[in-house]
Amino acid sequence: MQNRILYEDNHLIIINKLPSEIVQGDKTGDEPLSETVKRYLKETYNKPGDVFLGVVHRLDRPVSGAVIFAKTSKALARMNESIRNQEFKKIYWAIVAQRPPKDEDTLINFLWKNEQQNKSLVVTPNRNGAKEAKLDYRLLGCSDRYFLLEVQLHTGRHHQIRAQLAHIGCPIKGDLKYGFSTTNADASISLHARSIEFLHPIKKEMIRVEAPVPDEKLWQFFEQNFPFSN
Repeated sequence: MQNRILYEDNHLIIINKLPSEIVQGDKTGDEPLSETVKRYLKETYNKPGDVFLGVVHRLDRPVSGAVIFAKTSKALARMNESIRNQEFKKIYWAIVAQRPPKDEDTLINFLWKNEQQNKSLVVTPNRNGAKEAKLDYRLLGCSDRYFLLEVQLHTGRHHQIRAQLAHIGCPIKGDLKYGFSTTNADASISLHARSIEFLHPIKKEMIRVEAPVPDEKLWQFFEQNFPFSN
């Protein structure tokens, strides 16, 4: 766990999540990352009793990258408020097999969540339950077969990046649910929460962390050849 900590102080801890991990408990019964981090805090700092750990935001199970947890209820409340006010800058990297229609663009769609399929669909604005989704993307580079996109989220909708990129003909590598042809060997999808920038809830200073990509050949190629995400 120690080598996956991107930032830690008395108020927050930011972890580089592995693609196979769930952030919070679900029906699978697998141990969530939140419990792993709580155990790390308890053992490292010899804390008695239950350890408080608040989940500030989540990533889908097959997605990797930076996840923030709050170590105090005060920090959690303030971080939740910052998210509601869209004061976070979140940068993702996505690997796709199709070059996007434009090398740089802003995508604005309306998404509707199909609860039965656990999938978000691009729909007309007047669809009951539809929510506006906005992101920016730009092409960072390419390999012989794949393209690396940098994505900045402006809203936090369910499966937003996955659905919006698929809608322009660029499903994320490994993402069968949104139209990619094959799975990744480890059941991940090639979407990585590369960096997060925000105002610290207590110290009131800007914090920026960058998460190293997964230890996988294609990801390593892109990180080595296109290291600067901003």
